[in-house]
Amino acid sequence: MSTAPATGSVPRQRRRVPYWDNARFACIVLVVLGHAIQRLTYDSDIAYALYLVVYAFHMPAFAIISGYFSKSDPPSRRQMARVITDILVPYVIFEALWWLTKGLVEGDPDPNLTQPSWTLWFLLALGIFRLILPYLALLRWPLLWTVVISIGVGYLPNVDSTFSLSRTLGFLPFFALGWWLREHQVVDRLRLLERKAWWARISAVAVFALAGLTAWAGLEGWHEMDMRNWLFYDQDYAHFLGTDPVTGVPWWAGGVRLLLMGVALVLCAAFFVIVPRGQFAFTPLGTYTMYIYLLHSFVLYPFRESGALRDLEPTWLWLPLVIVLSVAITVLLASKPVRWVFRPLVEPRSRWLFRDPTVTPQSGRAVDPTGARRRPAKPSERPGADA
Repeated sequence: MSTAPATGSVPRQRRRVPYWDNARFACIVLVVLGHAIQRLTYDSDIAYALYLVVYAFHMPAFAIISGYFSKSDPPSRRQMARVITDILVPYVIFEALWWLTKGLVEGDPDPNLTQPSWTLWFLLALGIFRLILPYLALLRWPLLWTVVISIGVGYLPNVDSTFSLSRTLGFLPFFALGWWLREHQVVDRLRLLERKAWWARISAVAVFALAGLTAWAGLEGWHEMDMRNWLFYDQDYAHFLGTDPVTGVPWWAGGVRLLLMGVALVLCAAFFVIVPRGQFAFTPLGTYTMYIYLLHSFVLYPFRESGALRDLEPTWLWLPLVIVLSVAITVLLASKPVRWVFRPLVEPRSRWLFRDPTVTPQSGRAVDPTGARRRPAKPSERPGADA
């Protein structure tokens, strides 16, 4: 007996899980916010405290989400091509745009592909994450090894911002954790996508309140130890401590990074509890995070470099305004007109690069490296009916 579907039937497609798009949107809002308030931190203690809380977890959360949608199987030819089309080509395009911008505004373009400009480090990090994940997956205790790597590179002064290697290895445990959660079906088994009880949400809010109070109460100490740069994961420990990079790095320096990683995990857990599970007006915007990530720095650049965000008083007025502006910029850059204009830059058609054009999608469209455009989750990963 034939098992062919009835004439006219259409295979049912798996729907997207709104939760992940909501989480991506929240993360990218925090990215824009963190960059927008950076200049305010020089004149406002409360802005600096907010900055520390945001930077303590927002990029680890982004790395966890990216890792969750990554595969550890040996890459196919098409997957290898996507590293070029979705990451390397946009990286080169936007580096060239930054060279042009700096040349026109500052007179110093400093063309150097090995030193990512401003936000572009994360593109390279995603590319490196994808390349090494199949090897990590072969190891016993892969998460432990990534933690050892992240802590260990801080003792090595020769691991620096070249190809964003210091940051990449620093954030590697979070990316690996995201992959591990998917690999072991932790989200499904613990039913983490279902709506959380009221006490869980209140507890998550309390975690952030405690983090804010800690950041505020310890401002003098955070300034003294240059905490903001510790959270970037982009320098060796000797740089932070002002010691000789060869002989003067104390043994306990790696413990500071380990502690910060623990804080990041707690805040990420609280963040993922707070993220709404349902479908909202902003949910579709979470599928366009790369547009926002790549373009927002050009929007903020004139505000940051002109000094317009310095000496703004009173803080109680200007800080909320900058927060609202950050959300508005995020929404604007994900809008359809902006995507239409900048699609050739963010999602360039790169089929001409390949000897065999069939390794790229026929549409020529890129797949968001953070996983925002990847296939919908399996039915078992859908949120509960009460979401």
